[in-house]
Amino acid sequence: MFRREERGQALVEFAIVLPALLLLILGIVEFAFVWNSRNTVLFASRDGAMLAAEGGNGFGTDCVVLDRIERDIISPSNAIRIQQVQLYWSDRNGDQIGAYTNVYDRSGSTTCDFGDGSTLTVPYTLSSPGYPEGTRCDVLAGCGGSHTSVDTIGVRVTYRHTWITSFARIAGGGVVFTETSIARGEPQL
Repeated sequence: MFRREERGQALVEFAIVLPALLLLILGIVEFAFVWNSRNTVLFASRDGAMLAAEGGNGFGTDCVVLDRIERDIISPSNAIRIQQVQLYWSDRNGDQIGAYTNVYDRSGSTTCDFGDGSTLTVPYTLSSPGYPEGTRCDVLAGCGGSHTSVDTIGVRVTYRHTWITSFARIAGGGVVFTETSIARGEPQL
């Protein structure tokens, strides 16, 4: 049997521990949502890199890649939180070669017209054109110059995750992270 003073002591101890326990639980929830967003963005960058490798130097490849990235970002993540997508010429380690990169900011829109009369519009604007689709090498023997073999194409997605719980929003607006994937181009004979 508890005496009256001991019950009061247990209540005070619980009141002291409760805020720390709630903070721990909210931290775990926020971490889970950030991890989920990171995995979603990583999947989108991998999918985009594979499509860029398959598309090679074909016109409209970038639009197809950007459209797929948009469709791969699913709930609880949100595609409107993508800040930038970069398609770049990569070495085998994933590092960018020179200034060969197309930087797409998520603003405005870009429309690609394909040869068969179809079009594709994506909510991105090309802000830094340094790796045009036509310059990508998809020939196994190389395309001359510094393209000694098939290009490896990298896709880098920058995403801004906003906190889910209102308690975490007090501490700040969120976190920005970047996920990168590379894929070797599909060789054409």
